[in-house]
Amino acid sequence: MITPVISATGLWTPAQSVSNAELVESFNAWADKWNAEHAAEIEAGTLEPKTHSSVEFIEKASGIKSRFVVDKTGIVDPDMMRPNIPERPNDQISVLAEIAVNAAREALDRAGRDPKDVDAVLCAASNMQRGYPAMAVEIQDALGIDGFGFDMNVACSSATFGIQTGADFVRSGSARSVLMVNPEICSGHLNFTDRDSHFIFGDVATAVLIEAEDIAPAEHWKILGTHLKTQFSNNIRNNFGFLNRCAPDGIGAEDKLFVQEGRKVFKEVVPMVAKMIIAELERLELEAPNLRRMWLHQANANMNRLIASKVLGREATPDESPTVLDTYANTSSAGSIIAFHKHSDDMVAGDKGLICSFGAGYSAGTVFVEKAA
Repeated sequence: MITPVISATGLWTPAQSVSNAELVESFNAWADKWNAEHAAEIEAGTLEPKTHSSVEFIEKASGIKSRFVVDKTGIVDPDMMRPNIPERPNDQISVLAEIAVNAAREALDRAGRDPKDVDAVLCAASNMQRGYPAMAVEIQDALGIDGFGFDMNVACSSATFGIQTGADFVRSGSARSVLMVNPEICSGHLNFTDRDSHFIFGDVATAVLIEAEDIAPAEHWKILGTHLKTQFSNNIRNNFGFLNRCAPDGIGAEDKLFVQEGRKVFKEVVPMVAKMIIAELERLELEAPNLRRMWLHQANANMNRLIASKVLGREATPDESPTVLDTYANTSSAGSIIAFHKHSDDMVAGDKGLICSFGAGYSAGTVFVEKAA
């Protein structure tokens, strides 16, 4: 059987970032304006006033300190409270494809691979810019890749599901080189007027090149095993879609943006993911001390801390479970890939690690890897 490996990764980071202080200032100004506009209803008791956010609240709730975004101006404008991303004409590359191509080029360069050597492109992300043509096909065309491409969406687990899909293509002989990209403009689906979640997301793009071991560069990552799991839950949801145009409330309804029951998610996802990791360690005949590093999904610092402690039986060190959440925020499917990309160069041959995702669906994915050469 052909052995699939990870040959390289790529990362594209937006030039603009928003600090918690900036986000809080814009939210509080918006809240004051909203309260003034609805003063009569608030006075009558028919509406609750909007309460202020704070830097302390955000950092305690999430561990996030700032986030990168494709557009800052609209987000920090109390009269807009959303990113300003103009629609492009059809003869120009789409925004999502453009940032995916940026990350993909870095992955290809790091592997010393020409785009013409790639057989397939998978675009795995939480929110696609359009229904069709597939984003993957546009990315394929922009890079000059022959072969095929398609989109897949498993929310925050899209990257790990994409890695297994690419690895399966390689194992079966359907492709020898698969480019899996995760363009995430999460600021576009975030409700910046919701105090409980206005700070959660950031924007980024990542790429993973999955190839047959015999053509991979000398320095690569063996894929020891993958495991995927889904379990239906309404606790994280985004109802935006083309059928919204048919409904009386239309696109303006709040549930067409990101909504979640945060406490329920924490309570239900942490034990599910920890149990899944431990079971997969047993299946692969590995033990927790065998893991040099865990690159966990970057959604919430407290969730990562608890999952890591359940797996290791003790508190993980920052080296064992690195975070990028503080500067990137939650970037959905890209989070664990950013952590892997930025915190893996120091590992040596034989070191083992875990790329792990978890999120809406619920969905969860594990990819155990070992550094080669």
